[in-house]
Amino acid sequence: MTRIDAKFAELTAAGKKAFVAYVMAGDPDYDTSLELVKGLPGAGVDIIELGMPFTDPMADGETIQLAGQRALAGGQTLKKTLAMATEFRKDDDTTPIVMMGYYNPIYNHGVDKFLVDAKAAGIDGLIVVDLPPEEDDELCIPAQNAGLNFIRLATPTTDDKRLPKVLQNTSGFVYYVSITGITGAAAAEAADVGPEVTRIKAQTDLPIIVGFGIRSPETSREIASVADGAVVGSAIVGKLAGGTPVADVLDFVRGLADGAHSA
Repeated sequence: MTRIDAKFAELTAAGKKAFVAYVMAGDPDYDTSLELVKGLPGAGVDIIELGMPFTDPMADGETIQLAGQRALAGGQTLKKTLAMATEFRKDDDTTPIVMMGYYNPIYNHGVDKFLVDAKAAGIDGLIVVDLPPEEDDELCIPAQNAGLNFIRLATPTTDDKRLPKVLQNTSGFVYYVSITGITGAAAAEAADVGPEVTRIKAQTDLPIIVGFGIRSPETSREIASVADGAVVGSAIVGKLAGGTPVADVLDFVRGLADGAHSA
């Protein structure tokens, strides 16, 4: 059982939905980013998604793209992102960490070396948005064999014919993208999301966590009420980009988490 599996078992036993927060590693700099990550569990975050900055983030909107650019300009590397997880684990051995991003940095690091290093750093799962199921032998299967969850994205365009392929080697949870398009582009609507979550649940026992387009405690609660939890990324990253102090960003996150937990 991974930390992700354990967290969902704990939440289910408590009758609570999950709140997942995404932050870009190294944005606006390593120390500030580490301070924010360390503060997330105390703000009610159940699972941390740690973004791996990349030069060509095709699935991300402007907010995440700019965060990645700031991180790269500040010298953030995949090695430093793993070091950040290692540092976090010195004080927290229970909060799951999912690394999210693109395959190129992992490929350049070397898949086998990356999986050893990620496991040693206390990483629990991976979301690699540009590796389709047809490429599972590249990273997905090796990651599962190494004891890491490989979390797949399902979208409004993932029809019933495609869905089984998407789900076949997915573990940990399914990340349902609530809108068609890039991160931060539109608002999530529970009325649209609910039937899609039901459709996916008919084909898997995995928790369904919904992200994209969630910017307020109210939307966090509404989305979590029709799923197993909510993910917020762009709204958090945007606060940090605007110069909001980490303590105030964490207060914002606490409101979002309270919204999901009250669903």
